[in-house]
Amino acid sequence: MWKREKRRGRHAGGGARTRSFVRKLPALMILGGLVFDSFTPQTFTAIPLFVAAPLIAAPFFSLASTVRTGIASMLAVIALRLYSSTLPQVVPLIELLTLATVSVLAVVINGVVRRGNEQLASARFIAETAMRAVLPQPSDRIGGLQVAARYEAAQADEFVGGDLFAVADSPQGVRLVVGDVRGKGLEAVETVAVVIGAFREAAEQESSLEGVAGRLERALAREEARRGGLDVLEGFITAVLAEIPSGLSRVRIVNRGHPEPILLHPDGALEVLKPSVPALPLGMGLGEWPERTDEWDLPAGTTLLLYTDGLSEARNAEGVFYDPAARLRGRIFPGPEELLSALTDDVRLHTGGETTDDMALLAVVRPAAGQPDRRRTVRIVGAETA
Repeated sequence: MWKREKRRGRHAGGGARTRSFVRKLPALMILGGLVFDSFTPQTFTAIPLFVAAPLIAAPFFSLASTVRTGIASMLAVIALRLYSSTLPQVVPLIELLTLATVSVLAVVINGVVRRGNEQLASARFIAETAMRAVLPQPSDRIGGLQVAARYEAAQADEFVGGDLFAVADSPQGVRLVVGDVRGKGLEAVETVAVVIGAFREAAEQESSLEGVAGRLERALAREEARRGGLDVLEGFITAVLAEIPSGLSRVRIVNRGHPEPILLHPDGALEVLKPSVPALPLGMGLGEWPERTDEWDLPAGTTLLLYTDGLSEARNAEGVFYDPAARLRGRIFPGPEELLSALTDDVRLHTGGETTDDMALLAVVRPAAGQPDRRRTVRIVGAETA
């Protein structure tokens, strides 16, 4: 932990030092121009340094600071030419005209950058609002469970993506889904909205978790038909659905080609919940798929962690994938929110902050008492029990 905080502090300190240097750079350019011009023969000129100062200030400074930088550059050149008694000559006058032109251009650039930043901020706000409407944050307690969810964009300023999560309190218990839509942008968000809407309806109406998965499959088929058909490699969704029945210390899971969930026990032990039989993702359009529900014990204090491949496929500089099971084994967390915070911090440490895919995280803790037996049973709809 100490090493993580130390490294994070180094990154933050490096960014602060860079910003501080950029803010000082125009003044340093002017000062460097004064020194260079004062101690070199008249055949040498420092005009490029004076010209660069307002251009550097334009994209980083306010309008007033950009104007002041341009004026300071011109005053510095005038002072040098007065000192050398060369101001009335043609070349110094051309230098001043060039500097004045560049200063006006810097003001124009500053205005363009400011308007672009305002438009970008507006677009970010709209995208974030839309994403929150499609993917609302669940309550921290649902059906007697402690719940925490997190959506982490690959880029700090991006909010629109194809990862999803949802939690619903149904007559059969608490039902959850975490999924990853192939692709990004508005089409991915549309598909996320379809899946979330179908899940919320199915979670309330379907008597089994297999039925919920089937409803999602049919909803995607309708979406495919509405769009005039989607390429089988572009329209699929990996997803894991879970159900924690009321009054039972069990969790049922249907996994459709998604990274395996993890159970973290109160003593630091850990289980990776691998499906008994691998299944295809949703929306592959390859006909009916017999849903397989695996069951695991969910004793008191155990945390169920579901996540997308943005976590498990995050790489470091050497190309090594992040292994959530290995990183979490033996660790104890006071609650689901603390678990997700530790995970997001750790994956940033692993990748050096250079993640390339969004990730959705969902953690659920059942505080009610239960007896752990770690045994798993399997139910297969449309086939014999495995």
